[in-house]
Amino acid sequence: MVLIDGDGLLFNETLISQGLEGGKQAANALRNSVLQNCGDLADEIEVIAKVCANMSGLEKAMRRDGSLANPDDLRNFTLGFTQGKASFDFVDVGHGKERADSKIKGYAPFLDEVVGQDDRNRITIIEGYPTVRELAATGIQIMNFNALFRTDKLMDRLVPVSSPAPASTWAGVTSIAPPPSSSTSPVIKNGTPSASLTLNKKPPTANTTTIPKVNWSPEPRGLDPPITVNAIVLDKIKRRTNNNKLCNNHYLRGPCAKGSECCFEHDYKATDEDLKAIAYLTRLNPCTKGQDCELEFCIYGHHCPSVVMLNGGKEVVCQAFGCRFAREDHPPGTVIKHPRKEKWERVEYYQ
Repeated sequence: MVLIDGDGLLFNETLISQGLEGGKQAANALRNSVLQNCGDLADEIEVIAKVCANMSGLEKAMRRDGSLANPDDLRNFTLGFTQGKASFDFVDVGHGKERADSKIKGYAPFLDEVVGQDDRNRITIIEGYPTVRELAATGIQIMNFNALFRTDKLMDRLVPVSSPAPASTWAGVTSIAPPPSSSTSPVIKNGTPSASLTLNKKPPTANTTTIPKVNWSPEPRGLDPPITVNAIVLDKIKRRTNNNKLCNNHYLRGPCAKGSECCFEHDYKATDEDLKAIAYLTRLNPCTKGQDCELEFCIYGHHCPSVVMLNGGKEVVCQAFGCRFAREDHPPGTVIKHPRKEKWERVEYYQ
């Protein structure tokens, strides 16, 4: 029986990035590694393995570490692990501090209480990064499967793009204005920031009309925080094409899990304004989890940012061409002028 705290003993990120196939490889490698240490009894033993983890917490931690580019990879990895061997399971134990290791009933106090000296030869601790001294002090054999598990802990490497707190209602639109000839400051009408984009604009003239706002707040996640973007910088970033495009993962999550194999730019020295522009463009991609997303600093969009109010505020319209967001990601009654014809799948059209 192999019991693994999936929040503490982490599988190699190379395997996780392979999704379903990586999970099957991990299951097979774990089984073979265990049997290699069973000597002459290997042919008589059935290996049973259970991994317990808080999946949403693990996903969030890996994203902030920069070792998970796509959350689908982790979910598919767990499926592959479970499918790889009939006696293997990857169990999501849900939220809560220490939920996973409490499921396994683990660690030093438990082992000291129930394991006698005669039983210690029948128990082995599998380690990734070095075992804590409390476990090492139990005298139980420690084994390292180097290629299968991470040898370092997850770290918070994410530097979030600074942005104001989300508003309780959603501003209908903010437009991209020509760059002003004099210094300006971000415009926020009526003290309510936009849920999508605020740009540097010229001071309003007497003929400027206040854009009506849609009193709408999606649930359960709510509105995405606004991002203040410089129009000149935004245009500069949008003009980068092909391999010259900046890598979302590298600049917003960092580091990119693809490393030197990534086909997008990593070496450009981005300024703070560049990062805001990259964040805005990335948010034009819908998050696959929508309002159910629990990632605190998810870089994707959770509602359509392309909605405006026309005809004096009587008509709510999505102006995106081939809008990638689902209908429920728009305020009720929104007219989607250019809907996407084929079934939507997330494609990072600006990587």
